[in-house]
Amino acid sequence: MNFSIKTTSPSQAQVDLLILYSWRGEKAETLVPNNLKLQSSIKEAMTREQFRGDEGEYVDIYTKGEIEAYKILVVGLGKEEDFDLYKLRKSIAAATKKAKQFKVKKLAFVPHNSWYKKFEPELVGQSMVEGVVLGGYKFLKYKGKEEKEKNIELEDIMFLVTPNKVAGMEKGLGIGKIFSAATIFARDLINEPAAVTTPTYLAKIALDLGKKAAGQIKVKILEKEEVAKMGMGAFLGVAQGSEEPPKFIVLHTKPAGAREKVVVVGKGITFDTGGLSLKPAEHMMTMKMDMSGAATVLALFAGLTHLKPKVEVVGVIAACENMPSGKAVKPGDILTAMNGKTIEVLNTDAEGRLTLADGLSYAVGQKPQAIIDLATLTGACMVALGQEIAGMWGNDEKLNDKVKKASEVVGEKLWHMPLEKEYKPLIKSDIADIKNIQTGKYGGAITAALFLEEFVDKIPWVHLDIAGPAYEESETTLVPKGGAGYGVRTILQYLLDLGK
Repeated sequence: MNFSIKTTSPSQAQVDLLILYSWRGEKAETLVPNNLKLQSSIKEAMTREQFRGDEGEYVDIYTKGEIEAYKILVVGLGKEEDFDLYKLRKSIAAATKKAKQFKVKKLAFVPHNSWYKKFEPELVGQSMVEGVVLGGYKFLKYKGKEEKEKNIELEDIMFLVTPNKVAGMEKGLGIGKIFSAATIFARDLINEPAAVTTPTYLAKIALDLGKKAAGQIKVKILEKEEVAKMGMGAFLGVAQGSEEPPKFIVLHTKPAGAREKVVVVGKGITFDTGGLSLKPAEHMMTMKMDMSGAATVLALFAGLTHLKPKVEVVGVIAACENMPSGKAVKPGDILTAMNGKTIEVLNTDAEGRLTLADGLSYAVGQKPQAIIDLATLTGACMVALGQEIAGMWGNDEKLNDKVKKASEVVGEKLWHMPLEKEYKPLIKSDIADIKNIQTGKYGGAITAALFLEEFVDKIPWVHLDIAGPAYEESETTLVPKGGAGYGVRTILQYLLDLGK
C-alpha cells in the first residue's frame, strides 16, 4: 500500500475512485466547485438516494468522463459541531471499506477544507492514514486461498491537498504509518490461537524485536527459577497450574537525550480458563485475548524503534497461562508478592491482578517517573463502560491528564474513573494483607484498581482496564471482529508528547 500527498486538482486525479466528504445539508456546489456538469450529476444522485450528509451515509456517482476519476464516492459526516478526530478516522475507514467493495486499487481522498479549521494538517494526515490502514485490516492467516483472493488490497492512496498543507500532512502521514503498523502488530498477536501465542512465543517475539532494532532495544527474559529468587510469588502462583513455562519479559530502550523514564506493564495471560474457579465455556471462547496488554507492550516497542522519542522506556510482561490442574493455585491460598505483601486468593479467575502485582513491583524497582499498566482486567469495567471505552484510574492528576489527552488525539476512547479510597476495606483480608476480590458484588473495577495501587509505591501511575475495547466481538468501522490493538496508539502518542 503506497501513500502519497499530492497537490493535484481533484478533477485531474487519475484514480479509480475519488472520495469527497459532506457535512449534513451541504450543497453539491461546494463539493466540486468550477465543474457545473459534475455538480449536476452529484446533486441528482443525492436527490435520488435521499442523501442528506448524515454520518454513515454514502452516494456514489459514475463521472462519465467529466473528470479523470472513474467514480466518485461522497461520504456523509453528520453535523460539523459533533466532528472530532475519532469520527475523522471512522469516516476514512468507512470509505476504505466501500473502496474495497468496489474492487478498486487506486483512490484519492479529498480532506474537507473545514477539517483544517479544527485540526492541524499533521493530525489530519495522521488520522487519515490510520483510518485507511486500521479500517482495511483483516486477519486472514488461517483462511484458504479463495478467501484470501477475495480480499482486495489497495495499491495507491493519494491525499489531495493545497500546497500550504503538504509539509504538515507529510509529517502526519509518517507518524500515522508507524502508529498503524504497530497497532496491526498487536492485532496479529492477539488474533493468533493460544496454542501459538504461548509465554515462550511472546518471549521469542520480544527477542526478535531486540535483534531487529540493532541495539536500540535490550531484551531480558527471566525464567521461572530467577523469578522465584526475586520473590515473585503472585505471578508464579498463577503460572503453577500450567504445563507452559512462565516468562518474565523485560524490554528497554534509552535514546540519546532521554530526560524521563516510563515503565509500561502489560497483562500477559496467554490463555485464561479461570483456573480452578473455572469460567463457563462461553466465556472461555475468546480468552486467547487475555494477553492484549502484553501485545500492546510489544507493539509499543515495534513503534518506538521508528519514532525514537526522547524518553527512556521499559516494557514489562509477566507471561503465563491460567490453567486448572492438580498443581494449580487454590481458593484460600496465600501468595507473597515481590514487594512482600501477602495476598489471599479467593477467586483464581481474578488472576491478572496477581501477575500485575509482581509486574508493578518490578516496575517500581526501575525508579521511573511514571508507570502505566494495560490489562484486560475486569468484566465490571465492561458493564460500566461497554465495549468501546477503556477505564482509566490513576494516582497523579498530571499523568492522568497527559494520557487522556493522548487518547483523544488518537481517537482511542477512555474514561477517567474514581480511585475511591472508601472502597479499600473491601479488599482487606482477614488472614493476609489483601485479598484478590472485593467483599460483595459491586464496584469490582474500582477495587481491582485499588488492589494494583498497593504495588506502585508513590510513583505516578495510570491503570487502563482495556477489557472492553481490547477485543471486538462483532465488526466495527475501525476494528474487525477480533483483536483491536487498543492502547498502542495512546501510549505511543503519550511518549511522543513527553519526548518533545
